[in-house]
Amino acid sequence: MRKSKGIDVWEATWRRLGVIFRDFDNVVLAFSGGKDSGVELNATLAYMRAHGITKKITVVHFDYEAQYQATTDYVTEVMTSNPDLIDPVWICLPMAVISEVSMYQSHWKPWDPELKDIWVRPLPDAPGVIHTGNVPEGFPAYDGVWDYTLQEQVSRWLHRRSDAERTAVLVGIRTQESHHRQAAIHREDKHAMWQSYRWTTRISDGVYNAYPIHDWNVEDIWVANGRNQWSYNELYDFFHLAGVPLSDMRVASPFRGEGQESLKLYREIEPDTWGRLVGRVNGANFTAIYGGTGAMGAKKVRLPQGHTWKSYAVFLWKTLPEERRAEMLPKIRTTMRYWTVTGGALSTDTVANLRNNPPEDAAVEFLGPPTDNRKRKTPMEVVRFSRYPDDLSGRGPVAEIPDWRRMAICFLRNDWQLKGMGFGQSKIRHNQRVQALEKLKETL
Repeated sequence: MRKSKGIDVWEATWRRLGVIFRDFDNVVLAFSGGKDSGVELNATLAYMRAHGITKKITVVHFDYEAQYQATTDYVTEVMTSNPDLIDPVWICLPMAVISEVSMYQSHWKPWDPELKDIWVRPLPDAPGVIHTGNVPEGFPAYDGVWDYTLQEQVSRWLHRRSDAERTAVLVGIRTQESHHRQAAIHREDKHAMWQSYRWTTRISDGVYNAYPIHDWNVEDIWVANGRNQWSYNELYDFFHLAGVPLSDMRVASPFRGEGQESLKLYREIEPDTWGRLVGRVNGANFTAIYGGTGAMGAKKVRLPQGHTWKSYAVFLWKTLPEERRAEMLPKIRTTMRYWTVTGGALSTDTVANLRNNPPEDAAVEFLGPPTDNRKRKTPMEVVRFSRYPDDLSGRGPVAEIPDWRRMAICFLRNDWQLKGMGFGQSKIRHNQRVQALEKLKETL
């Protein structure tokens, strides 16, 4: 297999698993049903059998109800196999899950008991399934709780349940997939980890996420499956037949932003499932038709005749539901104030382009290198605009430069979190609030 930093990625993973089973008395594996978590699970089971480890690991699957039957079949196979080494926890609860197929429904709740008549599929019948009728004592609050928050709460619950000193939650992320995943492993200011292992992240007291396959690429995944004859989600075979590139094959909630491109594939691969998806979440059919077009901000977005990007963005803004506008307005004000009052850092290449080709509708001040203590991988320079620019196309990456064009595209994409304008999900702030409340409870 491919080498990373002079060592075979398989051997590197084997060594990381050695650290995990040496230093942690409770091991949990987050299993999505996708290719990465599947390989991670198979590699972990292979390590356990090779080293005579008999203590079970907990395999946790968050079931989002709306998924391919092939994924359900694969999850069922995994959760019912290897009972000597796996303790299955299969969560089918009405948590809040982001929906980016409609501005009218910012989230939806899988397995909502009030909507049982239109569930995409029945509750699974297998060991370890947790649903609203059998929630274990001490299980965290779940109804309407964001899925990423619930995932961390479940990790803590599993830690308490096992009465462990240290719990490792194995997460099958690979840095090849995104810059956010790269930063989770390699950011220079990272301190919250187990000892000096950068492939771990501390979640709470005694609970750590671990990323044993973080340096694998997508080819490594399929080489491992082929060499070891491991089972995998057969949905990937259908993706291959449909002409989907390896890098775009994802098992994700079809209503998230990253799932929009593949949403239309449900019509071809599983028509029956598609029929139920359309009736389950607002906007699914429209997104399947227009998700890859300029109508939803994909590919080349054309400015309507007679509009500037500012006037077009304002027009789109007025069409949005009041609830969405209320959620987005503070972020929009923040970004405008940042670029027109404080000034923001851009790469020196982008700054050079702005010097050579300044915007016609805004003056630009060049304020020199950043003076904060933040470490940056590339040279940056701070700039400030006299007003928020209309269109900075061609001066730099779309994700970096601020203009009304980028804002209009966010509205077209139903990007109510404004991720396309550089805002992350509110996860960090929410988690800080949760941790503060927990500490407060301890003092009362």
